[in-house]
Amino acid sequence: MLNSTRGAADASDSMRVLTPREIVQELDRYIVGQHEAKRAVAIALRNRWRRQQLTPEMREEVAPKNIMMIGPTGVGKTEIARRLARLTGAPFIKVEATKYTEVGYYGRDVESMVRELVENSIGLVRERERNSVKEEAQRRVADRLLDLLVPPPVDYQANSEGGDTAVAQYERTREKFRAMLVSGELDQRTVELTVEQKAAPVVFSGAGLEHMDMDLQGMLEKFMPKHTSRRTLTVAEARRVLFEQECEALLDTEKINAAAIELAENLGIIFIDEIDKVVASESRGADVSRQGVQRDLLPIVEGTTIQTRYGYVRTDHVLFVAAGAFHRAKPSDLMPELQGRFPIRVELQDLTKEDFIRILKEPKNSLTRQYSALLATETLDLVFTDDAVEALAGFAFRVNQSTQNIGARRLYTIMERLLEDLSFEAPDMKQGAVTIDGTYVEQRLQEVAEDQDLSKFIL
Repeated sequence: MLNSTRGAADASDSMRVLTPREIVQELDRYIVGQHEAKRAVAIALRNRWRRQQLTPEMREEVAPKNIMMIGPTGVGKTEIARRLARLTGAPFIKVEATKYTEVGYYGRDVESMVRELVENSIGLVRERERNSVKEEAQRRVADRLLDLLVPPPVDYQANSEGGDTAVAQYERTREKFRAMLVSGELDQRTVELTVEQKAAPVVFSGAGLEHMDMDLQGMLEKFMPKHTSRRTLTVAEARRVLFEQECEALLDTEKINAAAIELAENLGIIFIDEIDKVVASESRGADVSRQGVQRDLLPIVEGTTIQTRYGYVRTDHVLFVAAGAFHRAKPSDLMPELQGRFPIRVELQDLTKEDFIRILKEPKNSLTRQYSALLATETLDLVFTDDAVEALAGFAFRVNQSTQNIGARRLYTIMERLLEDLSFEAPDMKQGAVTIDGTYVEQRLQEVAEDQDLSKFIL
């Protein structure tokens, strides 16, 4: 059974084994450099687990230490927050401050970010609970499929206790079919199944309509007719449909919702990107709306209660991570009250050529590994030499310096340009090793990189 405190407790347990040092080490596997930012988020994460160990009275008094990340695009701000959430299994959403406007202006209500966080939390808890009922659901699915493949005799119930010969024969046949079902021998057999088709949800959009969407959606779903139809499916297809039906029947929706809300309240992370874009500029224009977004954000970050379709959610202990480049503005240009809600400030550094080399070689999911894996599907063994990696890093660094600095994202465009012909020709090539060396990199990229006007569009 699921209880209302299990959501936060389960995620808390997963954090207990990770010390700040271990969290940084895990982040190092995917993100190069930015040690100061990694330390800050590691401490903030560990403090969330520490808070769970306090008495209820003290726990209410300990507020999360929200973080402000300052640095140019493409240096790892979003990736640090995203990896942090994956490490803990905590609910996480990334939003852009520019998508929100003050209520009354065209845009989204800032409270919708909390509703999105709860939706994410619902998904996490449902998936965990599905895993807990998986075996029982599979057993029920097998029984239902056997009923379709080997329907019981009309008088089966009446004779089942008397040991009738026909009943005994049916039981033997059913067990034989069960073994065939488990082995997959019956996957291509067809069965007729009643499938429920849900009506498409009604979606409301525009400023101020999220409340209407939230309130009306639940009401409309209750009154919308549920259509059923008889479909002929293979056993393999029917197994998937029946598994979903049985999981739904075994899950307690109300308890899942309660656990998800508690998980979001205690361990949720909201990453607000482009926070610098809601700083008022010298020209009037949209300044009123920008200031309005800051005012609307303030109570959410300070701690308030938001109504969602699953219940009321308190944001007092949600961890907020804000990020911005702050090219034209400074963090001190934000409303003083909002500044005070982000006590931890970390500055992320521009990437150097050496950083690009490490990014291409060290992370578990490095681009060189990704492209090698992609072309391995064409039976090509793609190998990058050290001088090729150094040349790629040099191009990325120089183009960032001469055009707009987009950080590590520059590597994506450069790698695509470098491997364009190879990716196109790969299906027609003979299997074997393909070596990318420094000379190949220079030949493919030198001309484009030297033409600054062209490199702006291509690299």
